[in-house]
Amino acid sequence: MIKIPAEEFKARRKRAQELVREKGLDALLVHSHEADFANVRYLSDFWPLFESAGVVIQAEGDPLLIIGPESETFARDHSTIEDIRKILYYREAAEPDYPDIAIDSFEQIFSFANNGRGVKKLGIAGWTAMPVSIYEALKKALPEVEIVKADDIMYRLRMIKSDNEIAVLREAFKICEAGVEAVLNAIKPGMTELQVVGIAQEAMYRNGAEYEAHPTYVLSGINSSHAIGRPTYRVLEKGELVQLNIGARVAGYSPSIGLPVCLGKMDAAMKDLVSFGLEAHNKTMEWLKGGIPAGEVARNYFDFVNKRGYGENLLYGPCHGLGMIEVERPWMETTSTYPLQENMTFQVDTFLYRPEYGFRWESGVRITSTGAEQFSNKYRAIFEV
Repeated sequence: MIKIPAEEFKARRKRAQELVREKGLDALLVHSHEADFANVRYLSDFWPLFESAGVVIQAEGDPLLIIGPESETFARDHSTIEDIRKILYYREAAEPDYPDIAIDSFEQIFSFANNGRGVKKLGIAGWTAMPVSIYEALKKALPEVEIVKADDIMYRLRMIKSDNEIAVLREAFKICEAGVEAVLNAIKPGMTELQVVGIAQEAMYRNGAEYEAHPTYVLSGINSSHAIGRPTYRVLEKGELVQLNIGARVAGYSPSIGLPVCLGKMDAAMKDLVSFGLEAHNKTMEWLKGGIPAGEVARNYFDFVNKRGYGENLLYGPCHGLGMIEVERPWMETTSTYPLQENMTFQVDTFLYRPEYGFRWESGVRITSTGAEQFSNKYRAIFEV
């Protein structure tokens, strides 16, 4: 299966070290956990479970991977960083004491950093993912050290995708398509939402997924009005709209394909809203091009929806970053000031809803100098099954 080569991880860490120095830091602690795993995996290819994980990038010296007490053999088999340290504070939430496992401390790690010079200013990336327990342990261990938010370093690293990352995303979208196809061929009234999830999962894993990109959306009837939701034991009924969002993770990268499906014929009002959503989705991709201000795309989208009379059906839009997490920075919002650049990747996410139902058209694109490469356009039609 396609993956990111070890040499690219090494190059990422080298660039991260350059940015640490540029920002005037002595070290950067990159924090992740199982759900928000991306920053640590981006630098090490290690994806924690149960426990937390961190990567230390020193201004001078080699990187370190920090793990919890139980993950050593797992980390050594997967990490592209050789120097691995165990920390009690990275343990699982049940907080075992592990009295018989030898562990390191923050004091040891950071006192020996930078060839023994130590750390005076420490950046944290993964600020919103870091729990109070780890932050307080750092403050206690490093009382004289200035600790600052430094997520911008990881944003800068991850924003523009490499050729290898683009190749992984293309492969992952093919697997997403296999999941969608399996669902469209099998979905019917009488199934539960979760039974349909199983159909999508089987197809994705059979075709090479390492995991789901996110909890698979099979949201029916009133559940389809949820912009963020989880499938349930609700039974699908004839005439209902079903919100599908099916994503496969490959080598840590997590794209998704979203579309609405009606179990039978849509009534006129439903078909009108679904059809407009598809029109707005396709129109958004026409505005995407290297050099265009991101905020301009968002303003175009909101103006387009409002002028056509669908403003009350709008929640957000129109695009968010795509990479190791299916929703990552940067977002395209009316307040965005950055320009689109070649090899940025986005999910075009067109969500509209009424109190009774909702849906999203969603697909991925790569920004080019002349427009947007669509990773998948296979399921852009009105589906009544």
